[in-house]
Amino acid sequence: MPAVVLVGAQWGDEGKGKATDLLGSRVDYVVKFNGGNNAGHTVVIGDEKYALHLLPSGILSPGVVPVIANGVVVDIDVLFEELDALIERGVDVSRLLVSGSAHVIAGYHRTIDKVTERFLGKRRIGTTGRGIGPAYADKINRVGIRMWDLFDEKILAEKVEGALDQKNHLLVKVYNRRAITVDETVEELLQHAERLKPMVTDTSLVLNRALDDDKTLLFEAGQATMLDVDHGTYPFVTSSSATAGGAVTGSGIGPTRVTGVIGVVKAYTTRVGEGPFPTELFDQWGEYLQKTGGEFGVTTGRARRCGWYDSVITRYATRINGLTDLVLTKLDVLTGIEKIPVCVAYDVDGVRHDEMPTDQTAFHHATPIYEELDGWWEDISSARTFDDLPVNAQRYVHALEEMSGTRISAIGVGPARDATIQVHDLLG
Repeated sequence: MPAVVLVGAQWGDEGKGKATDLLGSRVDYVVKFNGGNNAGHTVVIGDEKYALHLLPSGILSPGVVPVIANGVVVDIDVLFEELDALIERGVDVSRLLVSGSAHVIAGYHRTIDKVTERFLGKRRIGTTGRGIGPAYADKINRVGIRMWDLFDEKILAEKVEGALDQKNHLLVKVYNRRAITVDETVEELLQHAERLKPMVTDTSLVLNRALDDDKTLLFEAGQATMLDVDHGTYPFVTSSSATAGGAVTGSGIGPTRVTGVIGVVKAYTTRVGEGPFPTELFDQWGEYLQKTGGEFGVTTGRARRCGWYDSVITRYATRINGLTDLVLTKLDVLTGIEKIPVCVAYDVDGVRHDEMPTDQTAFHHATPIYEELDGWWEDISSARTFDDLPVNAQRYVHALEEMSGTRISAIGVGPARDATIQVHDLLG
C-alpha cells in the first residue's frame, strides 16, 4: 500500500507536475491536498502542453483517479473552466473526486484578496489575488463554506449571511467598496451545484479504503516547503500546509500510512512574489536563467525571480519533510555556464550559518556563501541514463546530492515528458 507524498523543496515552480506525471502510469490515485488555483503545473505530453492550476496532475494519466481533498480551497468556476478545457482536448475527466469537506472560494474572497493587497502597498505579500488566503482565513474563523453546503440552499444562505456580516463593514467602511449581497453570492455558488454533486464524496474514506486494497497513492502538494504557512519564510508564505505533514491533515489519512516523501528541486532556484531570497540574481545571470528556463508563472504569467541553487534550503526541506528522494529538474538550463555557483551556507552579520535561520530578521540579512562547480557545454536534452551526462554534469548532481542530504533519484533534462533520467525507483 504505497502512499507517497510529493512536495516542492524550494519556493514553488520546481516541476512537481512533471514529477507527478512521471509516476502517473504506476499509481492508482493522485491526490491534491492543499492550496487552490494559486499555483500552476505544466505537463508536456508529446506536442501538447497542459497548464493545470486547481486540478491534480494525475487527471492526465489514463486509469488514475484524481482527487481534490479536504485541505484544498476550490473556486468552482475555475474547476469547471479547467475541466471543460480538458474535455475539449479529449481528456477523460469522469474519474475526478472532490472532498465534501473542501472549502469553497466565493466572489467576496477574491474581492477582499485584491483590495487588501492594494491597501498594504509596499507591505503586500504578493498574492495571486484569487481569494485563497481569505478562504483559508474563513476556514480557521469557522465561517467558511464547504462543498457539502452547496447542496442545501437554506444552510448555504445562512452561512453566506454570517460570512458577509463582518466583511461588508470592512468593504464599505475601510476599502470604500460596495456591499456584497447574500442573494448574489448564493446564486453564484449554486450555478454549478448540480454538475458538481456526482463528484463530491467523503474522499478520506475513499483513500483509506484504497490503501486497504493495496492501491498506490500519490499525494501532490501545491506551492512548496518555503511557502508553507508554518515552516516557510513567514509572512511571505501561502495560507496552507505545503509540506509532507499537510498531506495527512489535508487528505484524512493517518501518518503511519505514508511510505515515502519525494522533494522536487530545480538545478537553480526561483521565487514568485515578495519575500527574502538569498541567492537572487540581479545581473545578466539572473536574466539568463529567467529566459533560458522560461521562468514565468503558469498561473499569473509573472516573471520569476531567479538565483543559484541553495543547498541550505534543500537541507531544511529534507529535515522538515523527512525527504526520502529528490527529483532534480531543469538541469539542462545550466548547460553552457563555465562556472556554476552553489550556495553552501549563509553569512548573517559575519556569522556562518550552515542551517537555515528561522528568525525572520536573520534570514532577511542572510547572504550566500558560494562554492563554484565546473560547468559543461554538451547538449544533455537527449540523455536518458546518468552515464549519458557529461562528467561535469554528473559531478554537479553528485555535489548537490551530498550538500542536500538526500539522494537524487530522477533528473529532468528537458521539458518533454520523457526527458528524464531515472536513477532510483521513486516508488521503491
